[in-house]
Amino acid sequence: MSTSNGAPDTIVLVHGLWLTPRSWERWIERYQGLGYRVLAPAWPGMEVEVEALNADPSPLAALTVEQIVDHYESIIIDLERPPIVIGHSFGGTFTQILLDRGLGAAGVGVASATVKGVRDLPLSTIKVASPALSPFKKGEPVPLTAKEFHFAFANTMTREESDALYARYAVPAAGGVLKEYAFANFHRDAPTKVDFDRAGRAPLLFIGFGDDHVMPPKVVRHNEERYDDATSITEFVEFPGRPHFPGALGWEEVADHALAWAVSHASPSMASA
Repeated sequence: MSTSNGAPDTIVLVHGLWLTPRSWERWIERYQGLGYRVLAPAWPGMEVEVEALNADPSPLAALTVEQIVDHYESIIIDLERPPIVIGHSFGGTFTQILLDRGLGAAGVGVASATVKGVRDLPLSTIKVASPALSPFKKGEPVPLTAKEFHFAFANTMTREESDALYARYAVPAAGGVLKEYAFANFHRDAPTKVDFDRAGRAPLLFIGFGDDHVMPPKVVRHNEERYDDATSITEFVEFPGRPHFPGALGWEEVADHALAWAVSHASPSMASA
């Protein structure tokens, strides 16, 4: 890896709901093998291992979108050079907000959740989110069952393969964060709001997975289309036959494409900031 001329030398990975930084473990190893410094911070309160969070998910109860994004911002602004920011699922939403704040040299949303103003809400997405959106839930952590995880994250795999992923990676979702996201379009100043016309934003790639039940590729593409191409660089690419989980079979192709695009499009002004 060459980091001459101020090119990004650090990659920040942002995980999504129902997962932890462990979901990036294969990506971390691959990018480190290429010579990059790789940071995969947990959301605040989620710094412990998967097993500990499943035993006591109470740290998730008070989480908010703003708190999480502020946490990642504090990490990024302390870096010597603006990094490449790659977010999966809800981490893709956070990546969009971080870039909207002027952070990062380039961003990638992998099966990215949307931001305020993208109104797509497919039935499959509603089915995945419904356990956490019950009016009887007051923002407390909400787990998925093994069956629900299979539908949401690993629907192209056998149930046995999915159950192995569930045991290693799944944690309860921060219910309050999911509710902020779900009702964003009903609030003028929702925490997931970005300025689609913002000039000078770092380039942003959206990656859709063809068989994704959580964020179907059509939704991811519509999110990309909301950005003004006259003021910033955004692109959409779809990988067919993939479920929502970022480490599913063929993940190497996705990881390599994400990095190659980010490196080739990294904003010179951002990277040398």
